[in-house]
Amino acid sequence: MTKRQLIGLHVLGWGLWAGYIGLGLYLDHAKRSFAILTYTLLLVKCVQFYLGYLWVFPRYLRRGRLPQLLLGVAGMMGAFIVLRYLLEEVLLPATVGISNYSPDTPLSSYALDNLYWGTSYMVLSAAVWGLENSFRREREHQQLQREKTQAELAFLKTQINPHFLYNTLNYLYAEAYLVSEPLADAVLRLSDLMRYMLTESPDGTASLQHEVTYLHNYLALHRLRFEDRFFVEMDVQGPLDGQRIAALLLIPFVENALKHGVTSRPECPVRISLRLPTPRQLQFEVCNHINQHQKDHTTGIGLANIRRRLELLYPGRHRLQVHSDGTTHRTLLELELG
Repeated sequence: MTKRQLIGLHVLGWGLWAGYIGLGLYLDHAKRSFAILTYTLLLVKCVQFYLGYLWVFPRYLRRGRLPQLLLGVAGMMGAFIVLRYLLEEVLLPATVGISNYSPDTPLSSYALDNLYWGTSYMVLSAAVWGLENSFRREREHQQLQREKTQAELAFLKTQINPHFLYNTLNYLYAEAYLVSEPLADAVLRLSDLMRYMLTESPDGTASLQHEVTYLHNYLALHRLRFEDRFFVEMDVQGPLDGQRIAALLLIPFVENALKHGVTSRPECPVRISLRLPTPRQLQFEVCNHINQHQKDHTTGIGLANIRRRLELLYPGRHRLQVHSDGTTHRTLLELELG
């Protein structure tokens, strides 16, 4: 269901409910003052419903933040009481000369009565949000399964005969070594890159050492292409042994920096940093000067894909910061490994 369809469904639901209430008032020959107070209460309930539906429950119930959730629920009830008081005891007496409660109503009775009226729509708000969230998660799961199936099919296509590719590259390496050692080194690195890309573990992860080696080989091939006009610095700190990471997770950040950044000026090199402050915490940072001569500076699609992959692979265990000031672009990825 699209967002527009969901909004239309909400409008239809509230419209039918308001119409049903109006029909009941008409059949009961309700007084004008009672009808006004009835719809005023419905308006306040509607506001409370969407406070929970759009703000409290998505922010706190989904993430399991119980203290914040309780504060949010208390805030919803407080907003219900205050808004209803302003409408029924301040605005309506000043405009149409009616009010809902007598002036001598005790504050405790007023609060308890509103607590009763406000609870029902707060529960309804939580139920509707929970139901929609359940459907949304089911759709995302089905979409993930379809994408996984497509990825597996694509992977199988690449596996038709990988040994042919490896054997060919090994042959080219042997022939190139007789002609040019740098050329042979390039063929060997290309072979390592392809082997890493085409060889996948059952859980889709790779050793962090192999991921870093892949980055080094990738940068080395670029250096061979541009010789002394390629300035990229990569610093790795921390114990890599024994650590695993989703395969090919880091390379999109490097590709983005080389595509949109300046790599030919020694005074502003692309800087890549990989650190492990603790054995289970990884920090990967890429900084580059933006190429002002490039027409397309957008990286929205690639960044959206990266964010989606992180959400799927490291839910609640990552933080991605992206900052661009028009001159420099910086990305910082923090992961909890293990």
